[in-house]
Amino acid sequence: MSAPQFMRAVRITGHGGPEVLEAAEVAVPAPRAGEVLVQVSSVALNNTDLWTREGAYGRPGDPKAKSGWRGPVGFPRIQGADVAGRIVGVGAGAESSLVGRRVVVDPAIYDSDGPDANPVGLMGSERDGGYAEYVTAPVKRVHDVTRSPLTDDQLAALPTAYGTALGMIERGRLRKGETALVSGASGGVGLALVQIARARGARVVAISSGSKIDAVREAGAHGVVDRAGDVAGQIRTAAPEGIDVALDVVAGELVSEGLPLLREGGRWVIAGALGGYGVTFDVRRLYLHNAQVIGSAMHTPTHFGLLMDLARRAEVQPVIAAAFPLEQAARAQEELSRRGHVGKIVMHP
Repeated sequence: MSAPQFMRAVRITGHGGPEVLEAAEVAVPAPRAGEVLVQVSSVALNNTDLWTREGAYGRPGDPKAKSGWRGPVGFPRIQGADVAGRIVGVGAGAESSLVGRRVVVDPAIYDSDGPDANPVGLMGSERDGGYAEYVTAPVKRVHDVTRSPLTDDQLAALPTAYGTALGMIERGRLRKGETALVSGASGGVGLALVQIARARGARVVAISSGSKIDAVREAGAHGVVDRAGDVAGQIRTAAPEGIDVALDVVAGELVSEGLPLLREGGRWVIAGALGGYGVTFDVRRLYLHNAQVIGSAMHTPTHFGLLMDLARRAEVQPVIAAAFPLEQAARAQEELSRRGHVGKIVMHP
């Protein structure tokens, strides 16, 4: 296999709205030592694409500063963290036998080489990503899924959403027989949380909007709470003995309302702030009940390896809401921002 000299890509030229997305013809990146070149079959969209484009992450001490996932973005930047494709080239030191393998790319940039390393950067934010026909990645960050029965679209849906979900579940130490609360359950991470928590043997209570409740229940939730109603009251009814682990991508008022619903030793895991990043709660609900609030940013290399094992066995089934050609990246991101869909949106270069 070989790659052409140039490729189609969509990149952001600065922070802003969909208008900062531009289609461009750029040079195909050359894999460096220890890297491979992946021809992108499918790339999935995530909220981080919107927030990186908008510069919505803030910085320590300045929450309103324009920033990428972990700091300033180098423009122009090719977005896209979630890539499934095939290896078509290798850099120095990489085995040529890798060429032709169907792979999923772990998009995280870690702070060390250890199995429990923390993500401190992200493909599509701190380095170029998969809104393109080709992307490079370190050999140790590509995972062979050649024999997986999942489609390329389903595989592309896994890295950020399911990686984030599995990281939350692992950090929250969710065990078989416990009750898990999942917020934002109709989104990419939310559906992943429902599926993985159910597969782990937990009882799942999910929060969603009325029009999406059936889809969330079909994904595996034992009970679904309508976010338009009295959320805390509905949770008490659905889980009268309390919640063991809350898996939360909403935050905001849900944290202050929900912490009293945790059982003794409960864990509240937060990996998003769709409902707002300013949170107030009664700290007595923590220390008097040995409860914990845990921040969770994506996954570790160990978590991602576990996720790829699930993918090879098709023990998770990502839901694909829509597919767009790469040239319609702005339209795809606008569709994502409207949040009217259930599951993941993907693009095909």
